[in-house]
Amino acid sequence: MASGKSQAFRTAAIRTAATFTALAASAGCAAGTVEGGGTAGGPSAKSTPAPTLIATPERPQGPPGALPKPGEVGRIPRPSDGLPPVISSIPTRRKVVFLTIDDGWEQDPGFLARVRDRRIPITAFVTRDAVEARGAADPTAQGGRFLGAGKWGYVRGLRDAGVRIENHTLTHPNMPTLGYEGQRAEICGSSTVIRKQVGRTPTLFRPPFGNQNTLTRRAAKSCGIDALLLWTATVQPGGKIAYQVPDKKLRPGDVLLLHFRPNLSRDFRILVNKIRRRGFELGNLEAYLKAATR
Repeated sequence: MASGKSQAFRTAAIRTAATFTALAASAGCAAGTVEGGGTAGGPSAKSTPAPTLIATPERPQGPPGALPKPGEVGRIPRPSDGLPPVISSIPTRRKVVFLTIDDGWEQDPGFLARVRDRRIPITAFVTRDAVEARGAADPTAQGGRFLGAGKWGYVRGLRDAGVRIENHTLTHPNMPTLGYEGQRAEICGSSTVIRKQVGRTPTLFRPPFGNQNTLTRRAAKSCGIDALLLWTATVQPGGKIAYQVPDKKLRPGDVLLLHFRPNLSRDFRILVNKIRRRGFELGNLEAYLKAATR
């Protein structure tokens, strides 16, 4: 019985040694190929070409979207009253448009992924109550799968994807119905929340419904806002564009308004493809505004 066990042990040892030798030879060949284009020694090794290493392209750096060319952008004059200007479009003849999105109810991860992976330039004007899903959702946002799904974590994800996070009030009121202090509380309060949650104080303000008056601009200035941004066209379900001009077509410098609504990822894809088929670029709003208000 002992001799049988000894014979089995010797057989296993021989197999193990043979396996180790084969693996060592194989590993030596692989190491030689990566480092020097062949194994050490032997004519066949010399004829083995080194593998071609394909570099993975790096993600483009810098801000997403088309940037203004020297002398391209017209100037937006500062108002004589010293208050922030109200801007609806960018003065340029280049076929470039600007995407903006309001509120923050429907926090679709597919939309975030598309913006991040395709490096699509877009500016978000968020409302605290929408982001935090406080109270009843806007009627256009009801029925969504991702209402308040990520809250401020979702907004920070947008920020990390290159989205500029700007001010759209705390509770989405009709601003002219409020006095100066009420409007200031809405704007300054929103800026405080955004600074705390996102790490940056907004410099743009979009009044809910586009409604504003001189008190709105005064309040905005006191809260550190440089400009009120409106729009020239809105985006409806299905990626359809509702124009505010008679010829019903995109124009250079247009600012498009979307909302965080159900089916956002699908509608956004349709919209971006439509814009590009019409020969327009997607511009970096921050860079164009800087050029226009220099």
